[in-house]
Amino acid sequence: MSVPFVLMLSGFFGMAALGMPVAYAMFVAAIAYLLFTGADVGLFAEQMLNGLFDSFVLLAVPLFILAANLMNAGGVSDRLLAFCQALVGRLKGGLAQVDILVSIVFAGMSGSAIADAAGPGKLVTMMMVKTGRYPPGFAAAVASASAVIGPIIPPSIPMVIYALISDTSVGYLFLGGVVPGLLLGLSLMLLVAAVSGRRDFPRGEIVPLREFPRVTLQAFPALMLPVILLWGIYGGATTPTEAAALAALYALALASFLYRTVGFGDLVRMLIESSRATAAVAVLIAGAFIFNYVVASEGIPNAVAGLLNGTELSPLAFMLMLNAIFLMLGCFFDATTLLLVVVPLFIPACRVLGIDLVYFGVVITVNIMIGLVTPPYGVLLFVMNAVTGIPLKDIIREIWIFVAVLLAALLVLILFPDIVLWLPRRFGYAA
Repeated sequence: MSVPFVLMLSGFFGMAALGMPVAYAMFVAAIAYLLFTGADVGLFAEQMLNGLFDSFVLLAVPLFILAANLMNAGGVSDRLLAFCQALVGRLKGGLAQVDILVSIVFAGMSGSAIADAAGPGKLVTMMMVKTGRYPPGFAAAVASASAVIGPIIPPSIPMVIYALISDTSVGYLFLGGVVPGLLLGLSLMLLVAAVSGRRDFPRGEIVPLREFPRVTLQAFPALMLPVILLWGIYGGATTPTEAAALAALYALALASFLYRTVGFGDLVRMLIESSRATAAVAVLIAGAFIFNYVVASEGIPNAVAGLLNGTELSPLAFMLMLNAIFLMLGCFFDATTLLLVVVPLFIPACRVLGIDLVYFGVVITVNIMIGLVTPPYGVLLFVMNAVTGIPLKDIIREIWIFVAVLLAALLVLILFPDIVLWLPRRFGYAA
C-alpha cells in the first residue's frame, strides 16, 4: 500500500466527513492520487467513460427509478393500501401490519427503499398518526424498517449495482433476494404483533368479505407487475434491463390510461425527478470506476485475498467479521458508497474462501439496507422525518427494536446460506 494511496483514502474519508458529496470526494481523491503518482490524468475520464458505456445492465437503474415514481404518483399506492388493509387490517396493530405488507408488495415493483418510504410508507404513517392511537415515532419507525425490504425482494437497484461490480447474474441475485425479503417481512410482522399486544394498539379497519373481490380487482393490475417482471426474466423473454423498461412502460400505462391519475405535466415532472435521481446514482458509479481502478492498480484486492489465504479463517468467521464491519460502516456511509467502494475489496477474498457470490451479494445487500435505519446516518429515518414532519428523535427512540429484529434475521441468513440459494438453485443456478 503506497503513500499516495493512503493519502487518497485519508483525503476521501476526510472530505466525506466534512460534508462534501461522496462522488465529488471520490473525484478529488482519485485525481490527487494520479497527480502524486505521475500517471496520466486522462485515465480519470477514460475509466469513467469506459465503465459507464460498457455496462448495459446499468440502464436498469433509471428505468426502475422511473417505474417507482410512476407507481407512487399513479394511484397505485392507494389501491395496494386498500388491498393490504383487506388482508391484515383486522389484526391487532392493523395499520402497522398493513404498512409492512404494503412494503413487501411494493418491493416487487420499485427496487428502492426510499421510494417505498416516501410513497406507501408516508401514506400509512399519516393514517396511523391520525388515529391518535399510535405514537408518531413508532408509526414512522415501522415505515422506515419495512422500507428496508424494498431493495431485497426483486427488482433491486442495489443488486443491479452489485452485479455490475462482481460480474454476477442479476437474475440469480433477484431470485436469491425473494426468500430473505419475505423472512424480513415476516419477522417485522411478528414483532409488530407482539408490540401491539403489549402496548394495546388498535385493530385496523375491518373490510367485509363481500368487499374483498372488488378491492382485489382494483389492485390486480398493479399486483401483476412483479409477475410480469419475474416471468420476463426467468422465462427467458427479457434481460433484466429489458424487464426494467417493461416495468416502466407498464407503470406508465397503469397511471396514464387505466387509473388516469397522471397527465402530461405530471409525466414531465416525474421524468425530471427520475433524471435527477439517476444522475446522482450515475455520478457515484462514475466515481467508483476510477476509485476501483486505483484500488486494483495498487493490488489491494489480491493482497487481501493473499492475506486470507494464509490464515485459518473459515468462510463463516469471515462472513461474521465482514458483516460486523459493514454494520459499523453503515452507521456513517450511504448504501451506494459501501456497494461501490468497499464491497469490491472483498470479492476476491470470497473467491479464495469459496463463498458463493450470489449468497454474498444478497447477504451484504441486506446488511447495507439495515444501515439505512441505523443512526446517526440512517437515510430512511431522514426521509420519514422530511415527508411526515415527525421529529427525528422520536423515530430514533422507536427504531432500535426493529433494528434488533432485522439483525436477527441477517444472522439467520449468514448461518444458513441455503435460505438465499434455495430459489436460485430451483431455477438452475450452480455455483
